[in-house]
Amino acid sequence: MSTSMKIGVDVGGTNTDAVLTDGRQVIAGVKAPTTTDVSSGIVQALQQLLGRAKVGTEAIDTVVIGTTHFTNAFVQGKGLGEVAVVRLGAPSTLALPPLCGWPERLTKCIGDYRQVVGGGHDFDGRPYAPLDERALRTVAKEIRDRGLRAAAISSVFSPVNQSFEERAAEILRDENPDLQITLSHAIGRIGLLERENAAVMNASLAEMSRHVVASFRAALDKLGITVPFYISQNDGTILDADRVAQFPVLTFASGPTNSMRGAALLSGLANSIVVDIGGTTSDVGVISNGYPRESAVAADIGGVRTNFRMPDILSLGLGGGSLVTDDAIGPRSVGHMLQQDALVFGGSTLTTTDIAVAAGQVDIGDKSLVKHLDKAMVARAIDRIHEMLDVAIDRMKTSSAPVPVVLVGGGTVLVSRKLRSASEIVIPENAGVANAMGAALAQVGGEVDQVMSYRGRKREDVLAEASDLARKRAVDAGAIASTIAIVDVEELPLAYVPGEAVRVRIKAVGDLAPQNPKGGKRKAEHAA
Repeated sequence: MSTSMKIGVDVGGTNTDAVLTDGRQVIAGVKAPTTTDVSSGIVQALQQLLGRAKVGTEAIDTVVIGTTHFTNAFVQGKGLGEVAVVRLGAPSTLALPPLCGWPERLTKCIGDYRQVVGGGHDFDGRPYAPLDERALRTVAKEIRDRGLRAAAISSVFSPVNQSFEERAAEILRDENPDLQITLSHAIGRIGLLERENAAVMNASLAEMSRHVVASFRAALDKLGITVPFYISQNDGTILDADRVAQFPVLTFASGPTNSMRGAALLSGLANSIVVDIGGTTSDVGVISNGYPRESAVAADIGGVRTNFRMPDILSLGLGGGSLVTDDAIGPRSVGHMLQQDALVFGGSTLTTTDIAVAAGQVDIGDKSLVKHLDKAMVARAIDRIHEMLDVAIDRMKTSSAPVPVVLVGGGTVLVSRKLRSASEIVIPENAGVANAMGAALAQVGGEVDQVMSYRGRKREDVLAEASDLARKRAVDAGAIASTIAIVDVEELPLAYVPGEAVRVRIKAVGDLAPQNPKGGKRKAEHAA
């Protein structure tokens, strides 16, 4: 039995899925109901997993967890902390104050301390206004007097030159040594308002993130699993737990991303459409070169525009627990109460699972409890399910031609025939736990996103320089150097900007260096 096994866990709204893998082989997979406190559901799932696999904790090398906890908390405005919002952009950005466009229900959670002080850079990294350190010292004292514990600092073109943000953080910490500070250049991309929003989001989750990461660690400790653990982020790669405690927003939409990655790995299709049918929703996305296609538009999270990387996902209210009426299917769902509320389990609510059982597509529960359903109604519901999926797939395609479609998730039983939008339908083995599989086999990434000048330089040299930086960032994050590959290169010439300026985005990924039982990287393998 291998001594470098990985556990992948994906905490969804309905189920907590877990898999044990040895390389790309799935040793065992389980589903357990998601619990309100999340961590006890993880414990239950891992207990079942290790029992089924008959593997001791000493064989586990790494644990990777995917969670929707932070996304749900922000969208619902629950557990958010007050944030000191500090922008380095006077006088040029005063027309649009921080948090403009935020819903009132969220600004109430964030608080009302917002300051814009002098500073900022041009696209090429040269300062256009000096940093107003005197004003920042006043801000630091006001933060101390208000008792604020988190701050978000943003500056114009800080992804190109982050020196002003870093200096501002030093000044704030002089007065507030324990202040949790988010610097916008560490999260967002070019575009001040959206990047600032992302930083504020992150800062508002700072306190919660420490508690959530600690609860995950406690759940693993309870089972005697003392190896390092990681949390999946929304580009299909992973972060170590301590980094997630600093940057919780990077986990937003990691659940669908895990499913997309898992579908690609299980099916062997590096380019396809993936439909993850869960208990409440179906997430439809595009896999390109084995990774989810990133959204080309600003992501809207709970009514707030951001510009950090997000997968291009279309969600529709169709899942195994969706309510069925004469007029519609979904979007309401019984969710994790499926085994209590659905007809086949002795409940009183008609769900899509009942329809699938009545149609003979799956044999779960007590099928005699749905034999009274009108056959014509069942047929109409089946037609409607397939039509909903066809429409969603067509919306995600870039052409009218049929494409391969990979179905994953516990709700794949809802699909019983060919979809007109698909050239083929693939339901891989272990499709029900593809999300946990995607987490278990997630890689480590490094990314460069900055404005570079092509004037007087060869394009190839500029891209090579940026690629080397992306590779270095992947190694710094824990990747094995010999496994790193460049998976995405994007060039966007900037009109009306001098110096042949081009926005360059390059993404590098590699395999996580194996871990030793004490939590350090195995140096020989890491250096390979």
